[in-house]
Amino acid sequence: MDRQAWFEGKRWGFFTHYLAGLAGDGDGNTMDAEAWNTQVNGFNVSKLAGQLKEFQPDYFCITIGQNSGHYLAPNHTYDALTGIVPSKCSRRDLVAELIEALEGSGIDLFLYLPSGAPCADEQAVRALEWQENSKLRDHVEAQDRLVSFQRKWEAIIREWSLRWGKSIKGWWIDGCYSPDIMYNFKEEPNFKSLTDAIRAGNPQAVVALAGGTKCPFILQSPYDDYTAGEVGWSLPLAIDGKADMAYMQEKLGGKKLHVLSFLGDAWSQGAPRFPVELAVGYSKYLWSKDGIITWDAPLKLDGEIPAEFREQLKAISRAAKESR
Repeated sequence: MDRQAWFEGKRWGFFTHYLAGLAGDGDGNTMDAEAWNTQVNGFNVSKLAGQLKEFQPDYFCITIGQNSGHYLAPNHTYDALTGIVPSKCSRRDLVAELIEALEGSGIDLFLYLPSGAPCADEQAVRALEWQENSKLRDHVEAQDRLVSFQRKWEAIIREWSLRWGKSIKGWWIDGCYSPDIMYNFKEEPNFKSLTDAIRAGNPQAVVALAGGTKCPFILQSPYDDYTAGEVGWSLPLAIDGKADMAYMQEKLGGKKLHVLSFLGDAWSQGAPRFPVELAVGYSKYLWSKDGIITWDAPLKLDGEIPAEFREQLKAISRAAKESR
């Protein structure tokens, strides 16, 4: 099963965090379930799809949810396991509507999801038996790999994956910061059982498991298909200080070199942080190394991409076409 075939001819993608609060906010969110449903119901899928088709990325990745416990699609397994009433999973299934709106466009749909429970939702954390990564070291001596949590989280992911099936071409999984405590084991749950749940609906879906920004070009497991490539303010150029393409490909063992960065001041926030020439130039650099790049930018609450970012994305798109 050669999932690397999906990457043939691909250059770049567009990523956005569509959340109840700021990306990375783990301090809690006062938005209640009805307010979240109101926000999601105001999302104009047709407008976003139309804008995506204007600059035609190879793929579009959107967050299902993150730290607040609000998700932009229903999940009965999550509701049953957490007991949260009313549900903070939206009644509207934005992913299903995006699938329909992008059908036939040539733009594949990717999804983002954390590997852990929503840290700002105390009820979910308790019910799912999650521990923050900073506390996981305490579980080593007790030989507790958060097995119960892992099985619950896999079941939640599996429901979404089976529902959307082969329409989801890729996943980017955040927060796999403690692989040697939770996942690097022969016995399940482990990296294999996690990625099996992710691919339950589409065995051909490409997956990246993110271990943080310090080593963006490291593959977390044998089950990764591309580097998570998460970077903050840096734009890395090499692996182990070597930018030779043959060396980089050898280090990745045939898997895809990939970088994820943001065009704004932070993840899906602010104004463009650098000239479009820099975004285009760095993209070209990665393409010259047979890599791909994903650029993050914000959406307005109704799903519209702000004009200043659309112009940058169009410039990246033009460069991608010229590079093919």
